[in-house]
Amino acid sequence: MAGKGFTKIYNLSGGIRAWGKEVAVGPEDSGLHLFTQMESAVDAVVIGFGLEMGLRDFYTSMQSQVTSAGAKALFAKLADIEILHQERLVQLYGELTGATISVVEFGARIAEPAMEGGLTTEEYLRRYHAYTASELDVLALALSIEAQALDLYLRAAGKSDDPGAQKVLRQIAEEERSHIARLGHFIDNRQDMP
Repeated sequence: MAGKGFTKIYNLSGGIRAWGKEVAVGPEDSGLHLFTQMESAVDAVVIGFGLEMGLRDFYTSMQSQVTSAGAKALFAKLADIEILHQERLVQLYGELTGATISVVEFGARIAEPAMEGGLTTEEYLRRYHAYTASELDVLALALSIEAQALDLYLRAAGKSDDPGAQKVLRQIAEEERSHIARLGHFIDNRQDMP
């Protein structure tokens, strides 16, 4: 694991059954239906963009569902970060195809935006019994969504027969891993955490 960028490694006696924190949830094929039409690296980028777009919509919709000013601001920040992810995918699309296209134009090509991790907004809120009143709740929800997305991209890469698509999906997964690390760092360094 150290070779994959993890700096804090703990040996957990009892294995995964002894783990008492969050893990990616759902059946092994959860969300993979989103990748059934994927035949190339370009398809992987398009699907990834749709997932990022869906997550941005989720964060935006959650702003109206929370009362805490801090939580509202945090959802706004998380939504803005998804725009950066979309821009990165459009850049990758350009590198793969040689085409120049805006994020808005690219978004118009997405037929079925879905939230990262392959679940809908309602499914996430039901599954996690999400509490979003505090900034810590928002961070915990975002962290679980990013972990679910990392898992989905890695599973989709493992199922793909196209080496280019595998590479793109693993690259997107690594970016999700860095998002998880940033969220974890933010949670670890919160001043107002109880």
